[in-house]
Amino acid sequence: MEYIINFTWDSEANVWVATSDDVPGLVLESGSFDALLERTRITVPELLSLNSCENHPISLIFTSERHEKMVL
Repeated sequence: MEYIINFTWDSEANVWVATSDDVPGLVLESGSFDALLERTRITVPELLSLNSCENHPISLIFTSERHEKMVL
């Protein structure tokens, strides 16, 4: 089963935020993209096991989005 994880940059808080429509309860944040990626890899299987009794292979698809305003 595939789960899409969205990483979005929150410029006001200066953190990356991980959310997913596919994983109920997933909301994580970190100032480091790599740290958030690692935390997400650990947390998603835990959340899925809390919401389901089935053990099956999973695939995580990570998307990231960051918008920056620049002055020329």
